Amino acid sequence: MTAIDWLSLLHPVLVMLFVYPVVGATVRLGILVREQRLGITRQPAKVMAEHSDHGRWMTGGVVVAVLIALLYSFLSKFSADPAAFAGGVPRLALLGLVAAGALVSLVALWRVRRPLWRGTFALLCWAALLGLGSQGEIWRLSDNPLSASFWASHYWAGILLTGLLLGTTAARPEIQRTLRLRRLHVSAAVLTALLLAVMAITGSRDLLEIPLSWQKPAVFRCDFKARRCPLPEDAQGSLVAPGSSGLLPGAGADAAGA
Repeated sequence: MTAIDWLSLLHPVLVMLFVYPVVGATVRLGILVREQRLGITRQPAKVMAEHSDHGRWMTGGVVVAVLIALLYSFLSKFSADPAAFAGGVPRLALLGLVAAGALVSLVALWRVRRPLWRGTFALLCWAALLGLGSQGEIWRLSDNPLSASFWASHYWAGILLTGLLLGTTAARPEIQRTLRLRRLHVSAAVLTALLLAVMAITGSRDLLEIPLSWQKPAVFRCDFKARRCPLPEDAQGSLVAPGSSGLLPGAGADAAGA
């Protein structure tokens, strides 16, 4: 594996080692908070604060993981053929600045207190991710929400999940104070769990489909619709016996039958 191949593992490793464990803890703490509000059980006062903190960490982990995946896509295309990368180094640097802007917006979202500023920085962070994801180097199954491929896309599941988490983080104080928003928060949590399941499935699928950097020239020669790859040149030569017509076994019979 080359350095760029190791970089490709950073996104799934971060999700598996940090995001999903934090998701489990956040869900468990959320259940405890709800039981306390309904009077089912009595919990320490710090449970609600820990639930909010875990929610912030989950949002931050997802945003960072998405940024790593997007930047990997740009760097892998640039390292494969710098001359073919549209815009060259200046565009790559600009994309890096947009990614840095998304991180700054995330940190600002954690620190500001006024609702308007929280909503603004959440929207800026999500807009930066959408801007990076709209580039041609990012693989998307479909951009049409009416197609089945759109809902099977790992990219769009991640973008929708990130927007949902950013919105929840921005509205955290209001959720704690308003019953209607708490009920909406429960519905959003169910949708979040569904999107996390979709991402786990589609992410595992995509890992099987992404070849190592040195394998890409051979793999991309394949016909993905027909699910068929051309034989390597040395393999084709080994199938031709000395003095034969050069056809593969059975080809002469097929030609005669035609």
